[in-house]
Amino acid sequence: MKYRYTKYTSTLMDEIDLEDLVSKLSDMLLSSGFSNPWGDPSADNEDRTMQALHDAILEALFSGGVLSEEALQKLLGEPADGDQEAARQQLEDLVEQIIERMMDQGFITAAPDLEPEREHRRSTGGGTDEDAGPVTFEVTDKALDFLGYRALRDLLGSVGRSNPGRHDTRHLATGVEAISAPKPYEFGDTVNLDPSSTILNAVQRLHAAGEDVMAGPGAGGISVEYADLMVAQSEYQSSCATVIMLDCSHSMILYGEDRFTPAKRVALALAHLIRTQYPGDSLHAVLFHDSAEEIPLKQLGRVRVGPYYTNTREGLRLARRILERQKKDMRQIVMVTDGKPSALTRPDGQIYKNAFGLDPYIVAETFAEVNACQKAGIMINTFMLARDHDLVAFVRRVAAICRGKAYFTTPHTLGQYVLMDYMDRKTKTIH
Repeated sequence: MKYRYTKYTSTLMDEIDLEDLVSKLSDMLLSSGFSNPWGDPSADNEDRTMQALHDAILEALFSGGVLSEEALQKLLGEPADGDQEAARQQLEDLVEQIIERMMDQGFITAAPDLEPEREHRRSTGGGTDEDAGPVTFEVTDKALDFLGYRALRDLLGSVGRSNPGRHDTRHLATGVEAISAPKPYEFGDTVNLDPSSTILNAVQRLHAAGEDVMAGPGAGGISVEYADLMVAQSEYQSSCATVIMLDCSHSMILYGEDRFTPAKRVALALAHLIRTQYPGDSLHAVLFHDSAEEIPLKQLGRVRVGPYYTNTREGLRLARRILERQKKDMRQIVMVTDGKPSALTRPDGQIYKNAFGLDPYIVAETFAEVNACQKAGIMINTFMLARDHDLVAFVRRVAAICRGKAYFTTPHTLGQYVLMDYMDRKTKTIH
């Protein structure tokens, strides 16, 4: 049998790292409605059209560093060549290939599939393509999981924690994890002897006294004294139940800044961290706006901001009810917000709203719920994305009531604070 070999010729598609491209498209894929700050329902899918994805890919190709300078020059050609139409067509073909590759690898799906409907319209004369509306897409669970992984990797890298490790719980394993440095035994320590260090101390002591510990058969051997004892230090790693509360009120996308998309990215990173590194922990997601609702973690990336007020009390109440069902060593609420409490659910189910200042009635009821969390042993850690004087005082009061922490941060540093707090809070050294 004869074989014919031909020289392999690479294409521009071969030079694109699809995962890197998807990561650079994360803001667009996790869009929170920032392009629609006034909550116009007719514009809800503007950033979910194939055209929007096409434009975002073009932006990433030219300014995102996805393609090298040589590849860009090869793609666009020289202006003096005079064949710019061919260059534009080559660019369009490349974008189409990228979209097809994203679908083939399960990052996006076309939703809805409008092609059969359009064929029916053309065959029956019942309208034009424009009547069917633009083709939209949906971000898949695989893409959301990947974006959570990338967000976690980037955030841990920025705080110098490239390997968070695993933490055991008393329900799943031993409850302790040895750390490297032993210490001299003190009265009251758990007798968790470090044999190597203890024997080494005894040998060194005998050697300093001029005794030969290798005297042969019949010798007295090594005698261990109280001062020789060394104990291994261990780090208890507690199990933890967490509810992350995300404020999806209107203010999260107003004032020229998208605060909600970074919050979603942090929530996805935290979900990935817990699922892969801390399987004994639990995480639930609660959205609070005019009211509050629990959503599945896999839906986090698809949540959008609406023209809502901020019902902090209802969010805390729902989070408390979720955590009261959890049998963990620690129970905590991680609340991410930028606004003051401005709504309250009355006993009859009606929503009382007041966006002008800190309403004493709303604030008092919110503090009452904070007290209920404190009595249930639930800690509240608040991550505030605004610096208004009255809001700062409110958040600090919340932290004081339930002995939690208040972090005043920005959308750019939010993730670092949340992950550092989560990983550092739950360990203590035991002897």
